[in-house]
Amino acid sequence: MTAELVRGQNHPLSQARLEIRVSAGTPLVAAAALSDENGRIQGVEWVAHPGAPTQPGLEVSRQAAADHRLAVDLDAMPEAVHRVSVLLALPGGGAGPVRFGSVAAPFTAVTGLEGGELVSYTLTGLDAESAVVALELYRRQGAWKVRAVGQGYAGGLAELFADQGLPEAGQLAGSIHDAVARGLARSVQAPPPRTADGDRSRQAAAPVLGPDQGGTAPQPGPVPPTSPHGGHTPAGPGQPAPQTPAYPGSAPDPDAVTAQCAPTTGGPVDYSHPRRQNAAPPPPPPTAPPAAPGQPAQPVAGDATGWSMDERLYNQVWGMFEDLARSAAAYRSAVDFAESRMDKELEQVLADPRSRIGGQGDAAREAARARHAQLVAQAREAFDRDLAQLAAEAEVVEPALPPAYARWDNPVWHAYRVPMEIPMALRLGDLHLPEADRVRIPMLVRLPLERGLWIDSGRTASAGDAFADAHALGRLAMEAAVAHAARLLAVYPAGEFTVHVIDPAGSGAQALAPLVQTGVLAAPPALGAAGVTDVLTRLTQRVDLVQMAIRGGAADALPPGFDTSQQLLIVNDFPHGFDDRAVNQLRYLADEGPSFGVHLMMVADREESSAYGPLLDPLWRSLLRLTPVPDDHLADPWVGHAWTYEPSPVPPGSQVLQLVLAQVAAARTKFI
Repeated sequence: MTAELVRGQNHPLSQARLEIRVSAGTPLVAAAALSDENGRIQGVEWVAHPGAPTQPGLEVSRQAAADHRLAVDLDAMPEAVHRVSVLLALPGGGAGPVRFGSVAAPFTAVTGLEGGELVSYTLTGLDAESAVVALELYRRQGAWKVRAVGQGYAGGLAELFADQGLPEAGQLAGSIHDAVARGLARSVQAPPPRTADGDRSRQAAAPVLGPDQGGTAPQPGPVPPTSPHGGHTPAGPGQPAPQTPAYPGSAPDPDAVTAQCAPTTGGPVDYSHPRRQNAAPPPPPPTAPPAAPGQPAQPVAGDATGWSMDERLYNQVWGMFEDLARSAAAYRSAVDFAESRMDKELEQVLADPRSRIGGQGDAAREAARARHAQLVAQAREAFDRDLAQLAAEAEVVEPALPPAYARWDNPVWHAYRVPMEIPMALRLGDLHLPEADRVRIPMLVRLPLERGLWIDSGRTASAGDAFADAHALGRLAMEAAVAHAARLLAVYPAGEFTVHVIDPAGSGAQALAPLVQTGVLAAPPALGAAGVTDVLTRLTQRVDLVQMAIRGGAADALPPGFDTSQQLLIVNDFPHGFDDRAVNQLRYLADEGPSFGVHLMMVADREESSAYGPLLDPLWRSLLRLTPVPDDHLADPWVGHAWTYEPSPVPPGSQVLQLVLAQVAAARTKFI
């Protein structure tokens, strides 16, 4: 039974390995500080934060997110540590809230590794504070307890660290906020909002497995109402609401934590996702048949809550992403603990001159290695059990996915019909972790896109020598861009999505053939510097016009025949054919375009634009980076796992792309 604490109340802890969950209505920075028996932090190395996420017995998230999972192993704490303080802070330097009094009260819970809550605490009564000590795990007479603290600081993390006796308080606070800012560029979307129990809404029949980022990334739609326990009711479409991979994608990317554009009303221009019907509660999701005694529950496609099957599947995919992240974090933490324990035991053996040599020392070393192997084996057994359940879930979920979520080799594409409304999200590829190569999680991003896409045609470390020819990698990148553009065209209703292409040197003609031959482009690919100038000028003027109309409340005053569809600009071979004015227009489209219906997809090698220096750094950071070959560049919003992104290519020899685009072109002709 969960103990709900109030400020100042404590509770004994019966387990050493714990998870601390944080849920809030806005992205927070989570950290943890170790302190001695006097409550003083001995140095910056005693703080686990996004810039240094792991310390002995601690692991925290690498970036700001609305939901966090902090791993704690009390048995691995150094003897000098008597307190572990959980710290929360609002990100600095952004456009978000600057005091806790303007956001929903954060909810914290201490759970065992199996997921059961031991204690919970909602941080109420905060006002001008921007940093707070939420919980404190402390050692008392050889046992550990948890105390609800709720001590806030209006001066932020710098004041908090100074109060705990850290001389480098200001420098550490600054480095934490810098690390959070850097992490946003590679994040995936945050997971979908949670239900009132503080965890994702999956039925009891679904596996309970072991985490912004995110992404969703991690992440992230409008902030949903919070429950009394700090959870969230299911939110509508949009995101890693997480834009991050991400993932599942994000990306997470997170590869991941962005806000959904606010819906607009009045007039023909509305670039928000259509609002979900909410007059009646959603029908109950399907449930699995009862499992045999002692056997795991059989997974069912769509077992998460939602107002439609698409939303249930979307939430279920994000739940699988979170489960895999959490299980992998638990496994890595267990292996790290086993190694640190073995190292400590071996040091003790070497510290005693009597046991350095001889049979006694050899026996002690063998015993330490045997205990290490046993702990690792136990952790791997639990991890494999989680992976087996996740793999079984993936086997039933993948065939049930709608076209927007499905791989190109899914038979659902052969029954494709142009939709009447846009889906919640779009699949950009798959994500997996090195320890769980057999489990692939679809990387979904919410629609409409809230960040542009960058298909990196430069060489990556993962590509190795397989693509020594830069032209081969560039061709793959352009093919990936065409596949993504085809997906976007396929999931929008007829006439609601328009694609433009800038190909100054014509190097992408072969890859662009499916788009050109089926007639789904707004115009032939623009060639040369003159083509670049023409397309960019028209799209920047369009953004200016729509921006003025919406902000002035005169959306119905747009010119007759104005194209209100979402616009996608594919740019190949950047910066070839771009002058300084064109570069500034491109940056403007990347920054302002998504809010007003113009999206950017770059196919470029960043090194080729290095002559611009740091001028283009904001451009690359504003885009979600994808690769045409597998690459581990995306991070989740919780513990910062390096997720390997795999693109979802069209199967060799398949005509599915041409068939889908032909239907899109035919539907557009009828629409016009």
